[in-house]
Amino acid sequence: MGAVVRRPVAVVAALVLFAEAVGVVLINGILATVVDNQDMSLAGADPAVMSRGAWVTGGVFGCYLLLCGVLLLLAGVRDRAPGRFARVVLILCAVVHGVLGALTVGLVGWAAFACLMVVLGLIVLTLVAYGTGAADKPAEAAGTNTPAAA
Repeated sequence: MGAVVRRPVAVVAALVLFAEAVGVVLINGILATVVDNQDMSLAGADPAVMSRGAWVTGGVFGCYLLLCGVLLLLAGVRDRAPGRFARVVLILCAVVHGVLGALTVGLVGWAAFACLMVVLGLIVLTLVAYGTGAADKPAEAAGTNTPAAA
């Protein structure tokens, strides 16, 4: 896949992850507010602790999605394959989207599943399009110096 397609895919994937990060933080904020306003305990758990836990979870997961978005945006702007750390982070993000997509079918519905699969597809397409970076180098630099057929 050429640079004409992979750069826009990486940038779109980054923008989608930025929007998803905001959505995750907002949803966890709503859940935290509801739990705090209930003033009831769940099996003896303090509502204030559960509320803080929801805020912390939303913040951590939102920051993780922002990190993934920044890594994809850097890959798209530079038009270079993500490094080893970035690839591991993005692969983990894709796996999380796959698992959440499988869980969401029964809990939320097919529309949420489709959204998660679109994000998963964008991340995987970006990783596959950029490969390991060897395709961007000339043949001499990659060590595959073969004579031309006559």
